[in-house]
Amino acid sequence: MSGIHVKDDRVVGSGPSALISLTSLTEFPDTTPRGIAGVIARLINTGELGGGQRLPTVRELGTALGVSPATVSQAWQALAGAGLIESRGRAGSFVRHHSPRWLAPRMRGMAAPNDPVRLDLSRGTPDPLLLPPLGPALSRVSARAETGSYQAEPVIPGLAAVLADSWPSAAESIMVVDGALDAISRTLEQLVRFGDRVVVESPGFPPFLDLLDVLGAEAVPVRLDEHGVLPDSLARALLRRPVAVLLQPRAQNPTGASMTPERADALARVIRSASDVDDLVVIEDDHSGLISTEGDVTLGTALPDRVVHVRSFSKSHGPDLRIAALGGPRELVDHITSRRMLGPGWTSRMLQTILLDLLTDGGSIDAVAEARRQYYTRQRALGDALRARGVMVAPADGINLWMPVLSERSALVQLAAAGIRVAAGTPFLAAGATDAARGRRGRAPSEFVRVTVGAVRDGVDEVADALATAAKHLAAGGY
Repeated sequence: MSGIHVKDDRVVGSGPSALISLTSLTEFPDTTPRGIAGVIARLINTGELGGGQRLPTVRELGTALGVSPATVSQAWQALAGAGLIESRGRAGSFVRHHSPRWLAPRMRGMAAPNDPVRLDLSRGTPDPLLLPPLGPALSRVSARAETGSYQAEPVIPGLAAVLADSWPSAAESIMVVDGALDAISRTLEQLVRFGDRVVVESPGFPPFLDLLDVLGAEAVPVRLDEHGVLPDSLARALLRRPVAVLLQPRAQNPTGASMTPERADALARVIRSASDVDDLVVIEDDHSGLISTEGDVTLGTALPDRVVHVRSFSKSHGPDLRIAALGGPRELVDHITSRRMLGPGWTSRMLQTILLDLLTDGGSIDAVAEARRQYYTRQRALGDALRARGVMVAPADGINLWMPVLSERSALVQLAAAGIRVAAGTPFLAAGATDAARGRRGRAPSEFVRVTVGAVRDGVDEVADALATAAKHLAAGGY
């Protein structure tokens, strides 16, 4: 027999597929939909309710709590919107299992459920309406996918010339790869051995941390402010003799911070003056370069023999193009190219031709410029609206901002109840990064969520109201 009953002041649910116990009725002090969702979310977050466990029906829990089934149903909808539970029709509602196992651990933490919401601000992807149309470029690409030789130059000459002309510093060699993460992965594989240390931003991009785990490397976190990595934090990290520094010079994900030329010079001075790091390589991920409102910036001008600069075109021209450029010291780039020839070989020359067209066609150039203007406008509008409501977010570049909240999990549930999804902040933090977790500008310790501002096309005040309410909410139970 499935159902719930009250035993020793405890609500107990049972069924053929699972047996769950919810906390006592006294721990449901708020029996509104948000209050009920908050308690269940805390139990899931702490592991007291595990993936696959069956929840009571809305009627059963409603009866036990003395509320209507509709009230519980609204709570269940909020939990489903936050990706915590799922409905299996007549079988009931269940605690959701983690994301697919083919995703690395922190990437699972970033993965948004497919349940529809009114406004999804969790994905960190560009607004598809602001990408340049591919139709004209496709119409100008040859209908035949040809290549003269498997050993031909991996970058088509026209694209190589355009990339070299636009590079932020003089790179000895530039190659094209299948997206920024492909570039970062291949560079790290050439540099890092098991047990080596790599300096990373915290908060930073979760797949970087997953990559280091796979390589058996230790992440050494450094703190940020609105201009990127702090020189004194980098100086302390270099005392641990890392083999690489991995940073995002513009529109840092998740904070939206962009380095100034002065900050880049200061970081270069720190590296030059450090002891026992003569072989250190700086890897720069300029993932949002062409939609960033800040100018080109790199440590490569001051440290030309130590910097690998990666420029992605996903945010500006389309994630599914899967194309990025990597430039740096010839010896290192040649090693990366050589190893890649024993795998995929080269990035499709058809894709390279499409990118070349997009980078040189007047209409596409104008479309990217308009996207950059729109993202700037959206960032400023939502940032100003949040600060006016007492949520102290720092000015940000690109499509994301980093919002402090009293409780990450509570904020996710509250926003889901409002039909809005954001990304949990935990996957962006390196393990042990207690100083970094204090946030920027010396704020008190806090939790965070990442908001993809680039997806907010309209209704800024309504979105800001929901975000600000969620940021200040601490649910019953203190989770």
